[in-house]
Amino acid sequence: MALLVLFSTVSFTVEKHYCGDVLVDAAIFTDVEKCAMEAFEMLQKKTCCKDEIDVVKGQDELKFSSFEDLDLDQQQFLQAFIDSYIGRFESLPKHTIPHKDYSPPNLIADIQLLDQVFII
Repeated sequence: MALLVLFSTVSFTVEKHYCGDVLVDAAIFTDVEKCAMEAFEMLQKKTCCKDEIDVVKGQDELKFSSFEDLDLDQQQFLQAFIDSYIGRFESLPKHTIPHKDYSPPNLIADIQLLDQVFII
């Protein structure tokens, strides 16, 4: 959504240089390169070259609407929609773990091996 707003508000120009009816150069963000005939025509005061500039104008005003600008039905629907989803994102209750700080005793010997008790 942010990219849509950004691209709709950007303005830029497209410059084109023609020598006769042939497109010599086109540029969007830089100046167009002139052909060699341009310097020669300055001396003769006769031009066969022309420059075209197309301005693509972006949107100047953005419409900001508020909650009060909506109809009563739209306000009620939006409020009911928000209220129905707010309760879904509550955190889980905090569980207490009674043996969190308990460390088991050190095993000195394996009792099952000493008593020769094996689970088969």
